Parts: sequence; C-alpha cells; structure tokens
Amino acid sequence: MTKVHSTAVVIIPPKEVWGEIQDIRKKYDRHIHRWMPHITLLYPFRPQSEFNNLKSLFLTTCKKIEIFDIFLKKFKYFHHGKQKYTLYLDPESETLIAYLQHKILEIIPDCNDVTLYRTGFLPHLSVGQIEGKDNLKVNLKNLQINWNPLKFKITSIYFIAREKDKLSEFKIKKEISLKLDSCKKNNAIFNSS
Repeated sequence: MTKVHSTAVVIIPPKEVWGEIQDIRKKYDRHIHRWMPHITLLYPFRPQSEFNNLKSLFLTTCKKIEIFDIFLKKFKYFHHGKQKYTLYLDPESETLIAYLQHKILEIIPDCNDVTLYRTGFLPHLSVGQIEGKDNLKVNLKNLQINWNPLKFKITSIYFIAREKDKLSEFKIKKEISLKLDSCKKNNAIFNSS
C-alpha cells in the first residue's frame, strides 16, 4: 500500500492550550509554519484520497477507547548526533497514547514508521531544534523553570494533510472521536434534561 509524507495521524492539543507551546516553538522550531502542535501517531500515512474509507475503520476502533487526560510537565530531548537535538514535551499518560497508537496501527500495520526507531514508539510533542550540548543544557533548564504544566483531555485524533509543496502547512482533514466515558455520558444526559 502507498504511504506519503504529506499526511499523518496525530493528537492535537485543544487550541486554548496552544499559547505557551507556540511561544516556545516560535523561538526554537523551524517547522512551526508547517505543523500545528501535535503528537504523532502515524507518519507517513495514506494518501488523502483514502481518508473517507479509512475514517470508518478508525471510528470503529476509536469508539472503544475512552477519552483520557494528558499532562505536559517535563521537557526532554532526542540526540541526533553531532550535537544536534530535538526538544520536546514529554506527555504523561504515555501508556494510554501508546495503547491508542497500537490499536490504530492494527488497522494499517504498514504505517509503522514511528515504531521503527531504536526506542520504539515514543509519544512526544516537539517544540524545537537546538545545537550544542551546553546550549541544550542551558535552554532545557530555562524552559523547565519557566514552564507552567498543562493538562487537557484527548477527545479525538486527526487525519492531517498538506499539499506536496514542501512549504505547505498541514491542515485537519478528518476528526475521529474517542469514546465518551460512561460517567461523562450520564452527566451530559442529566445536564441536558
């Protein structure tokens, strides 16, 4: 099957928590204009022409996975060699994200590129790139000291796509909702009557 680098499946934090994340990305992330804040689940993914067919398969799986909370408290980094690093926010609820990723990967097992890294699939929200070990240590410390931890609910995952032009930005094309847990469902019914 065909995979393309112009599509992905991601978790996107709600817009109301983007402010602090985007402030950091403006300073450090050369990809800020291409990607919204996100946690990658599958990339590369299928061409956009397959989204409608895939959406129903994803809905069947996702309606069995309850909404969950994510906490962004701590900054970490990936080392790429030659003193090049990627800074990221390490989401707590990592096991829930990994479970979600595992379940959707069962639908399209060949879209497993993010699981092929030495560490396997590691949920993260990238905030930038940095060079130099000393520079990394100073900036990581400053980011952590000035960070106000964020908590938000994951209620959906998204199919995103961009034009094939390398400068084009990713946009949401499909939203797939997770299962509303039974307590919240009962509250919603009670509050609407």
